[in-house]
Amino acid sequence: MVLIQAEVVDATHIELSKPIAGPAGRKVLVSMAEPADRDAEYEAWLALSGDGLQSAYGDSEPEYSPAMVKERNPEYKA
Repeated sequence: MVLIQAEVVDATHIELSKPIAGPAGRKVLVSMAEPADRDAEYEAWLALSGDGLQSAYGDSEPEYSPAMVKERNPEYKA
């Protein structure tokens, strides 16, 4: 799925913010998001992202010391 922002020109035309790949005549589906829907969806994604970060970096995550490293990554430059 490709997501591209577009502006409504009139009742039967939209202007894409960037070109899409594909031949002329290709069928596409257009879904419009109302501003209130976008805000609610955006807030939901923010909450989900925050939950993921909290679980990855929360208080239950142990601290790892350099002494615990068994094999050094030769490409890591400290």
